[in-house]
Amino acid sequence: MKIKFCGASMSVTGSCHMISTENHKILLDCGQFQGGKEMEKLNEEPFPFEPAEIECVILSHAHIDHCGRLPLLVKRGFAGNIYCTDATADLLEVMLKDSGYIHEKDAEWQSRKNARTGKPPVEPLYTVRDAEAALKLVKPVLYDQLIEINDSMRIVFNDAGHILGSAVTELWIDEGETTSKIVFSGDLGVMDRPILRNPVKIKKADYVIMETTYGNRLHPANSTSIDQLIDITLKTIKRGGNVIIPSFAVGRTQELIYQFNMFYEQNPKYQKDLEHVNVYIDSPMATTATEVFRKNAQVFDEETRAYIMSGDNPLDFKNLKFTRNTADSQMLNTDKTPKIIISASGMCEAGRIRHHLKHNLWDARNSVVFVGYQAEGTLGKMLVQGAKEIRLFGETINVNAEIYNLEGFSGHADQKGLLDWLGGFQQKPKQIFLVHGEMDSKHDFAAKIQQMYGYDPVVVEGNSEFELESGKLLSKDEVIQEAIDAEDVENLKEKLTQVEQNLEGLLAAARGAVGGCISPERLRDINNIVLELEKASLNLGSSVTAEDRDSRPLSEQ
Repeated sequence: MKIKFCGASMSVTGSCHMISTENHKILLDCGQFQGGKEMEKLNEEPFPFEPAEIECVILSHAHIDHCGRLPLLVKRGFAGNIYCTDATADLLEVMLKDSGYIHEKDAEWQSRKNARTGKPPVEPLYTVRDAEAALKLVKPVLYDQLIEINDSMRIVFNDAGHILGSAVTELWIDEGETTSKIVFSGDLGVMDRPILRNPVKIKKADYVIMETTYGNRLHPANSTSIDQLIDITLKTIKRGGNVIIPSFAVGRTQELIYQFNMFYEQNPKYQKDLEHVNVYIDSPMATTATEVFRKNAQVFDEETRAYIMSGDNPLDFKNLKFTRNTADSQMLNTDKTPKIIISASGMCEAGRIRHHLKHNLWDARNSVVFVGYQAEGTLGKMLVQGAKEIRLFGETINVNAEIYNLEGFSGHADQKGLLDWLGGFQQKPKQIFLVHGEMDSKHDFAAKIQQMYGYDPVVVEGNSEFELESGKLLSKDEVIQEAIDAEDVENLKEKLTQVEQNLEGLLAAARGAVGGCISPERLRDINNIVLELEKASLNLGSSVTAEDRDSRPLSEQ
């Protein structure tokens, strides 16, 4: 068995790792390189493997640096399954189609520019049609389900707490008389953040592939960053300025909506100051992604789910406005009323945020607040590092607005969080491979691992390949036992109780709605829910055999 690192091996983007055995080749992620022109040129290079030989892709989450080359992989010959969580599958449709559209428009713009100088036109990296072809290969999987992806490989997705649907992947591989277990961290989230659950810790692994985005840095407390954001907002609004927030459309934007919702609802003393201050989500993709979040409440944390069950929507409030078209976006830069604009992209490399920066950076009354990672070579990184002027749309723009970088909002675990997750392993892995980080971050984190745990991890550099020793022989039952341990059984009991309570409330509400005067749309929604429940109950009932009925209760196993 071999592992070949084909991306995110020298930086934080382009995540792609190939696992190969005598009979199978699979990929963990197939992400796009981001971070300036030189980095993005890597996307056009041939893959360091033959796409048609890849059997399937195991996708950790829907951020473009992890999924963004899937359409290109399909375009160049891949035809296998793409496994991901169900929430990731929902987001993937948004992300890949948007990415294909951007590549098409970039190619059109460059081709027009080339035509004026006698140069040939350029082809897009891939198109919306290529993205649609990739989406047809997606196979959604629920968290904690043990899935056989071929005759010798099985996977389980665990919640990584990074964005909606993000996963830590457990992969069991049989080779002859042995079984090896590989754990791929994907991107790990931050503990005790709103909306999402905490990252799941894994107890056993032969090999660990681990991200190191913030391997040598510590975040300030999230609550501190929230307080700072509110202080910045109030100060900026009082002087008549706008607050511009470059934000990743998936994950960060929804957290910001949640935080502003909490603030607007729970701080009546500021009502007079904020009564007419609107929060604009100016990104079609962020708008659609927020709808995806709203329909995937099953993966929210307990606090957010309780909030929803109480009848409130944590991703909506009176002052929240979504812009859908270009005219609405342009209006934001002609309207002189102080406002908050949250717009993509988070690193300011594309999208409507660049127009908002053009119209707001020069004015000292305004503030620009960064709330996520800024890769080397990006416009966002330049602003965070103190650039006094920048170039946008052929113009030189003076940077007079106040620039803030609130790292407490980061969706990535910091060094402490990464070390804490790694400490979840109850026995020493044979090897830990560090990826998805700048080189200094990986080396510093490797030293910290050595100091704290005595492990000697591999700092991955470039498209390197490693031969992996096989583990011990595990029966199918032992693999299942690893995937579902005693703690999971207790969690299952709690989930059954919670589902039962939720269903009782849902059915009571449905009966009341059907008996009353409701809209056709609401009636359709209730009918669909009831049909899904009926199907699930029938499927579950048919799978319960007489032996199952006579078996011991979970509490006694």
